[in-house]
Amino acid sequence: MNTIRKAQLLQKRKWRIRSKVAGTAARPRLSVKFSGKHIYAQVIDDAAARTLVFLSSLDAGLRPQKLKANLAGAKALGTAFADKAKAAGLSAVVFDRNGRPYHGKVKAFADAARAAGLVF
Repeated sequence: MNTIRKAQLLQKRKWRIRSKVAGTAARPRLSVKFSGKHIYAQVIDDAAARTLVFLSSLDAGLRPQKLKANLAGAKALGTAFADKAKAAGLSAVVFDRNGRPYHGKVKAFADAARAAGLVF
C-alpha cells in the first residue's frame, strides 16, 4: 500500500471520528497527535473554534524528562496534560484519538489522563 493511499485512509478515519465527536464549552475535545518523535495534545472548544489548553513533549517544562513518542512518554504527558487542564478549570472532555486505533500509546495517554483526574 503506497503512502498516498495510507494518508487518504487516515484522513477518512479522522473525518469519520470528527463527525461524531465535537467539543463544546462544557465538554471540549481533547485531541492527541503522535508524530515519529513527539506527542502533541490540545483541548479545543469547537463551538468557539479556540484552543483552550495545549501541551507537547517539546514544552520547556518537560524537556528535562526527554519524552519520546512511546508508551512511557505517553503516560508522562497524559499526567502532565491532565494537571494543566485541571489548572485551567477543565474537568470533563471528549476524547479524539485523531484517526489512530485506541490501543498502545493512545490508550496509555488516555489512561494516564483519566488517572490524573480528567473525566472522559
